[in-house]
Formats: sequence, C-alpha cells, structure tokens
Amino acid sequence: MSRSCPCNPSATYASCCKPLHDDCAVASSAEALMRSRYSAYVLGLGDYLLATWHPDTRPDALALDDTPGLRWLGLDVKRHTDAGDGTAVVEFVARYKVGGASAERLHELSRFERVDGRWFYLAGDFPG
Repeated sequence: MSRSCPCNPSATYASCCKPLHDDCAVASSAEALMRSRYSAYVLGLGDYLLATWHPDTRPDALALDDTPGLRWLGLDVKRHTDAGDGTAVVEFVARYKVGGASAERLHELSRFERVDGRWFYLAGDFPG
C-alpha cells in the first residue's frame, strides 16, 4: 500500500513530493516547493531543506526539531501569489502537536525566488 504524502493526504508520497526529494526534480511553482519543504520537515530531510534554501539566506547548518513526541498533523495552503517577476509568496498554516498537548498552529508567509529556473525558499514572516 502506498503511503500518503505529508503535504496532501489525498496524494501518494511517490506521486507528490518523493520525486522532488529523491530526484531533485524542479518544483513547478513556489507552492509545490513549499509543500515539498513541509514534507521534508515531517520526514526529517535536512539536506533537501538546505538545498532548496536560497543561497543568500541559507544557514550553514540546520538542526531539525527533535522534540520528543512532536507530530505534524497537516498543512493548509491559504494562498499562493506569483508576482511574475521571479518572486512568489505562499501563506500556509501547518498544524502540529507535542505528546498529549493540544494542537498548535504555525502560520507563515513564505517568500520564494526563482534562480536559473528553480524556486528557492528565501525567508518567512509569522503574522499575528
């Protein structure tokens, strides 16, 4: 049985984010890249996260959250705006919980830039 993709439970991982994670396929949009990055966080794929981070803002290293009991619950993309000039914004809410605690929400406005035909995560802001 094929497992569902963390970014979209109605799609299989093999048909959704796996080609981006394994084959370095080019994301078709900033939203597709953001979804693959969410899935990479869920799956602990730090190398992929660094590889898709814009060179101007990429950290030297990335320590993924290894909080005991951390569980990602889902992703809701609120909007995707492609400015048409090689930049885009994706607003999303990711839900998670730690152990038996109540679910939390991570609300982010992520900025992306296209460089040589590939989308890269530039930075994010946390509204509210």
